Amino acid sequence: MDVTELDRILLAGAAVLLVAIVAVRLSGRLGLPSLLIYLGMGVALGESGLGIQFEDAQLAHALGFAALVIILTEGGLTTRWNEVRPVMPLGVVLATVGVAISVSVVACVAHFLLGMDWQLAVLLGAVTSPTDAAAVFSVLRRVPIRPRLRGALEAESGLNDAPTVLLVTLVSTGGIGDKGLWHFTGLVAYELVVGAVVGLLVGVLAVMLLRRVALSSAGLYPLAIVSLAFISYAGGTVLLHVSGFAAVYVTSLVIGRAELPHRIATRSFVDGFAWLAQIGLFVMLGLLASPSRIRLTDVLLALVIGIAVTVVGRFAAVTVSATPFRIPWKEQTFIAWAGLRGAVPIVLATIPLAEKVPQADRIFDVVFVLVVLFTLLQGPSLPWLAKRLKVLDDNAAHEVDIDVAPLESLGADMLQVQIPSESRLAGVEIGELRLPAGVSVSLVIRGQQAFVPERRTVLRAGDAVLVVAPSPLREQTVRRLRAVSRAGRLAGWFGERGREQL
Repeated sequence: MDVTELDRILLAGAAVLLVAIVAVRLSGRLGLPSLLIYLGMGVALGESGLGIQFEDAQLAHALGFAALVIILTEGGLTTRWNEVRPVMPLGVVLATVGVAISVSVVACVAHFLLGMDWQLAVLLGAVTSPTDAAAVFSVLRRVPIRPRLRGALEAESGLNDAPTVLLVTLVSTGGIGDKGLWHFTGLVAYELVVGAVVGLLVGVLAVMLLRRVALSSAGLYPLAIVSLAFISYAGGTVLLHVSGFAAVYVTSLVIGRAELPHRIATRSFVDGFAWLAQIGLFVMLGLLASPSRIRLTDVLLALVIGIAVTVVGRFAAVTVSATPFRIPWKEQTFIAWAGLRGAVPIVLATIPLAEKVPQADRIFDVVFVLVVLFTLLQGPSLPWLAKRLKVLDDNAAHEVDIDVAPLESLGADMLQVQIPSESRLAGVEIGELRLPAGVSVSLVIRGQQAFVPERRTVLRAGDAVLVVAPSPLREQTVRRLRAVSRAGRLAGWFGERGREQL
């Protein structure tokens, strides 16, 4: 490859990325998930459009998994641990028992109703059953649902890749018939449990390291966190042969829970990196697709399988998984309908393609059509359904963003507090915050003006407040600010315990 050809590739890639970024705005106005636009861009660039040839299923598989690691990292960093912790058992059950039920339903429909052999039937069930982290994280962040619903859906999407990747791989290679069901069940349990332990250990070590090593630039913190996430993923898969996806998600949850320096800057960087991964992933999968190969029978098959997995399998899986946890039927209904499919089923469909399983190309085409049709149906309907079922979170607008910058030589931290429009910090006097002794509100930035506040200064919505706290008092200060933001000036010292992000 010469320099001129590389320049052309860079030009084309930058143009595609810019168009994809603008498409985010368009998708928001149309109420469509952006992944559909990215898939469409890939198809337009592919053999049926501009004629770019891309047929390397193994490369698509590898790049797809790398993109999913980045997406899971962003999801774990931005997920509130206090929301996930109470519903983690439900998320685990949905990711294991729920997936098993969904796979069984789809496989039976494909075998007995559509006449497929068991290998293809089970492959279809395994490929279409997992929810997609990218779709769940991006769509649900725009729908302010109750914390436990959001936590359950995010935990499920972060954990259900492990059993489905293993099942698709074993079925594609013929390994499941040799080992048997009990061996497969034990292998899934081992991969999930040990993968989560690996993720926990890497996360704890990462927090200890980042708290003790003062990096010379704020931009190095997000690079370090992304590197640690990949270490967690690759270390688990290569060294211990466990679920790297479970490991990286748990690692990101642990790091996201910790009060580390430059948290908001780090999250912004990883958020942008995750967008880049999503765009690249969906465009690549669109390139891999071949619309000219899709027949009417494939579309009809996608509709039948889609109804089986989305309506029958998903609702059965949620009912069996959530009922023991006494989840109300309205919340079960929303969880079932919000089990979005996105890139993960298409990426999983590249595994039988890479293994050259008979009719693997047909499975890929059917899954591609299914994802497009049912994402188009489910995604835009979620805000309406959440409102209809009354599962919206009334306190979602009361949260404050708090960033931390270390002041190494002073043994203190500077907290930057952004007050949203509906936070109950608005209208509270500085003295009424009742911050720990030794903590100082040093500056208020209001519009274009910055001033040093007095005890009687009243905070307003939209203010940016700089608070300087001794390092040992930082977490107390953050808890207090979050409590007042939710409950107002009368909040107890540890107001609304259990709902704060510690």
